Amino acid sequence: MNTSKTIKFALLALLTTTMLAFSAAAQDAHTSSQFQGPKANKGHVTHSMRDGKSVLTLSDDFVVPDTPDPHWQLVDSDGNVYLVDKLKKKALLGDKYQKEIVVPGYVKNVSKVVIWCAWAEANLGEASFSSPVR
Repeated sequence: MNTSKTIKFALLALLTTTMLAFSAAAQDAHTSSQFQGPKANKGHVTHSMRDGKSVLTLSDDFVVPDTPDPHWQLVDSDGNVYLVDKLKKKALLGDKYQKEIVVPGYVKNVSKVVIWCAWAEANLGEASFSSPVR
């Protein structure tokens, strides 16, 4: 009888630990609204923590705008704007693009992600988080 109780207790402890781990992982991921704009209007951005770094990832249904120089641009909760990195790079051939970026340490938080055309200096589309992510 004691062995049966011990096994049940161990299984319950394992189940509880697993549920807490999944809950903690789910709390680390945040999803933005859908992109809205003249050229970038599909998909969204997910924020997560990976190896202690803040990472932004475009969804699989995101469509890269057919413009000369699309970039990742981040806006923080104070309205500061950061032109971060190119979406398309020469090293990425064909229809490949930089699907994720690590948020630079100098960006205190991210409330909005903008796809910015550096050539035309135009907002191609933007997606917002319900509250700033760090």
